[in-house]
Amino acid sequence: MERPLVHVGKDVLSHLLRFCAETGRRRFLLVADSNTWSVLGRTVETFLRSNKLDARSVVLTSKEDVADSDHILEVLLAIDPTIQTLIAIGSGTITDIARFVSHKIGTSFVVLPTAPSVDGFTSLVSPLTLRGVKTTVKAHSPAAIFADLDVLSGAPRTMIAAGFGDMVGKHTAAADWRLASLLWDLPYDENIAERSLAAVRSCEAVVSSIGDASEAGVRTLFDGLVESGFCMLDSGNSLPASGAEHHYSHFWEMKLLREGKPAILHGAKVGVATIFVAGLYEEIKDISKSRVVQLLETSKLPSRDGEINRINKAYGSVAAQVLPSQTKFLDMSEEAFEQIKERIHRHWSAIQEIAHGVPSPRRIAESLRAVGGPVSMRDIGLSDLDRDLAAENAHYMRNHFTISRLRRILFPNGNSAASGATA
Repeated sequence: MERPLVHVGKDVLSHLLRFCAETGRRRFLLVADSNTWSVLGRTVETFLRSNKLDARSVVLTSKEDVADSDHILEVLLAIDPTIQTLIAIGSGTITDIARFVSHKIGTSFVVLPTAPSVDGFTSLVSPLTLRGVKTTVKAHSPAAIFADLDVLSGAPRTMIAAGFGDMVGKHTAAADWRLASLLWDLPYDENIAERSLAAVRSCEAVVSSIGDASEAGVRTLFDGLVESGFCMLDSGNSLPASGAEHHYSHFWEMKLLREGKPAILHGAKVGVATIFVAGLYEEIKDISKSRVVQLLETSKLPSRDGEINRINKAYGSVAAQVLPSQTKFLDMSEEAFEQIKERIHRHWSAIQEIAHGVPSPRRIAESLRAVGGPVSMRDIGLSDLDRDLAAENAHYMRNHFTISRLRRILFPNGNSAASGATA
């Protein structure tokens, strides 16, 4: 898979102009929201027009920035057949919309990020909210990314902290990926996993600089976010960067949407969720092999009807859209369930080794505090009940095997002490 061109520095518009000249791009549609239009969009449009290029813009003005069908339609209505390239002026939501639309109409897109808040800039997929469900949809990577350090460093501190929150989630995502390779036969690439972890460690090494929004700290954070995206690009899926912590975040996002409540920054939710998921891994460290034998002996295959009832109760009006992703689990035979239990027993030492590689909840919370990020449910405007609901039900979000799935097998009644782990 060819990687997009990435330029991070100053005077990025001259680099954008050179790229356009070299690739024969002359007609553009800029996609922004009201905030990113003020920060950068108007400047980009004026610059392109002053250089005799055809630049038009669509500015999304709704109160909530969500990558949903309404916003997608708004962008589609602004497109005509002469458009060669979409330019995403923004971060996660704007990029996901431009990525999906450009893929569907068979053209390319370029990203000019306004905040180092997410790791999905180079992704092959767009996480969209469709009929109230967070859905990952096939799309494509941008042709190029032009990131202005002055713009990134001037982003709201909450968005910079959100980017760091998205990065710390790689600790539990990488652990979940390895866990899935042992218990669910998912392909695993040790080199890519190590690259993902190296990216987050590079950010953790400069937390003070990131918290101060210094140019050097923000550059390290953005480089880490881009590298995380490349890990997903090289693996062909999101597993190097997204595990149970992202499922928690998606669960909360969907719940807020159903309740008509304001959205919360993705990375802020992921950072807090990572603290709790790290608590699940911490609990694994202390379970002896003899104890796990006892737990597995009493674990029974959940009934299909019982699981469907749980999903209906947890997901309400969107449960029908969630159920199809759970077919493999809902239709699991007793024999298949016993095979998973046997694998857990056989690989318990390796599972504990994975758990020991995950930083403690306290350490993750400390690093999030150092960049001014949220560390508790109250900090992100959610409750302990929201935490518990995610702990019990977020694993239904995807057809993956994460630490949350393992917890469901070992503690079918939800009596794991780590479900209420705190910083």
